[in-house]
Amino acid sequence: MAAKLHSYLAGDWYEAPDEGRPLLDAATGAEVARLSERAVDAAAALRHAREAGGPALRELTFHQRAGLIKSLGKHLAAHTDEFHALSTRTGATRRDSVLDVDGGIAVLFVYGGKGAKELPDGHVLPDGDMEPIGKQGTFAIRHVHVPRQGAAVQINAFNFPVWGMLEKLAPALLAGLPSVVKPAGQTAYLTELVFRRIIESGILPEGAVQLICAPPDGILDALTGQDVLSVTGSAATARILRSHPVVAGRAVRFNAEADSLNCTVLGPDATPGTPEFDLFTQTLVTEMTVKAGQKCTAIRRALVPAGLVDDVQDAVCAGLAGVRVGNPADPAVTMGPLAGLGQREEVLRALKALTAAARIVHGDPDRFEVLDGDPERGAFLPPLLLRCDDPDRAEPHEVEAFGPVSTLLPYDGTAAHAVALAARGEGSLVGSVITHDPGFAREAVLGAAPWHGRLLLLDRTDAGESTGHGCRSRTPCTAAPAGRAAVRSSAASAACCTICSAPPSRGRPPSSRHLPGPTRSRPPSHRARNDTMARYAGTALRIEENPVIRSSHAEETGSTSGDRVPALDAALVIRRR
Repeated sequence: MAAKLHSYLAGDWYEAPDEGRPLLDAATGAEVARLSERAVDAAAALRHAREAGGPALRELTFHQRAGLIKSLGKHLAAHTDEFHALSTRTGATRRDSVLDVDGGIAVLFVYGGKGAKELPDGHVLPDGDMEPIGKQGTFAIRHVHVPRQGAAVQINAFNFPVWGMLEKLAPALLAGLPSVVKPAGQTAYLTELVFRRIIESGILPEGAVQLICAPPDGILDALTGQDVLSVTGSAATARILRSHPVVAGRAVRFNAEADSLNCTVLGPDATPGTPEFDLFTQTLVTEMTVKAGQKCTAIRRALVPAGLVDDVQDAVCAGLAGVRVGNPADPAVTMGPLAGLGQREEVLRALKALTAAARIVHGDPDRFEVLDGDPERGAFLPPLLLRCDDPDRAEPHEVEAFGPVSTLLPYDGTAAHAVALAARGEGSLVGSVITHDPGFAREAVLGAAPWHGRLLLLDRTDAGESTGHGCRSRTPCTAAPAGRAAVRSSAASAACCTICSAPPSRGRPPSSRHLPGPTRSRPPSHRARNDTMARYAGTALRIEENPVIRSSHAEETGSTSGDRVPALDAALVIRRR
């Protein structure tokens, strides 16, 4: 029997008394670890976070917290070989593990660097300049952010057991908020290993981080209005959590990243033989096969001018023909299995729904070669390319097969039609437009931006340095969910989308091809980096200029992870000394 995973609660490792259930190797079906089915005292974990971790973190300045995060990144970087070895058992290839493990650690360095360079060496984050109210200049207001006095509860997904945890830990730590981490069961053994190395380092204050490798019964009932609940998973799960009486009744800050039917659009100018055509087909092959398609940013819908669908289909099928499915421990394998047999069954159910409107043009889920793996006990599927000749069918725009599955959809060659189809996904994490036509790019982006957290504009100019359609940027200024992907609508008055494209060339003014980022209604000094920080902001207690505070007012904006406004603004009425 494999070892049972431990929880880390109130400063100690805890092993539950039950035998637990087995967690299996995604490729071989062998037992890797066991996960307890006995609930832990989650309420006690939250109390410890608030009473020990929160005060310890709030005593530190932004720069001191940034230093801890950077030191933690250095420590974990020394253990990447160990993490990669275990990551293989989740079904991850070497390429997949670099994305999850190395990418997650890189997030720590980015937040640590930005915290040290771009945040003040103090305890308060000013948002904009002082704005005089009175005619004599003795009465003014200013927005600031300070840490909330609660805890951040992470409910994470199975597909990124390392990055998924670290990308939430970093901003919470920088904002002075302790975290309680609940990893998804299938791959919790990798999360636990990384967490052990975090605790062994001794870098973080006691109570700053805790881990629950067991059912977190009672954790929602123990939340308060100062806590943050951050969920990555299905839209159905997120809706249940959002509507929980305590979450709704106590106005618990709720952030969710859920289902996302991401699309990519091929411009009508990108005909066979152009760099853009090749970029499009290569991007689609990559997005279908990295992490076996188990990415929330993976392309599910490929929108192609009707006259180019056959050409795109042939090119993509040719690219997928070279994919070798099997045990990622074999260096010849280029796509591993899904995370588990349950996940494979979910993908097959979604595939059945999709094939009511589309036909499979590449791959056969019942007949395919597996290298060095057990086809029965391993959670293998081949890459499956579908084609739906009627883009008005509902299924491709409503059903997500969370695996190596994507659907080709024709559009009439106009940006307006492509935008209309993209919008039928009802909100996505990311979309991409691949074209060398600035007019088409402009129209597509202006139409699609309200439905996306991030849009990638890709052509021969920026392809060499682009991070790609679904590769998460390592900066905090990346896509926020929109619409369906955010579970609930944003409180912001205008949609905000991060645009990734080629910058204007030096020496000439921007053209319509070089679209600027969205106009913000905040003061000029308000930057995108504050958006994530703002999720953890609380009522302001003082400001850097040390004025005498006469009264204060704070208004909750009801922010979600898709918002691009501060989660809590505190207007301070002050009188200068």
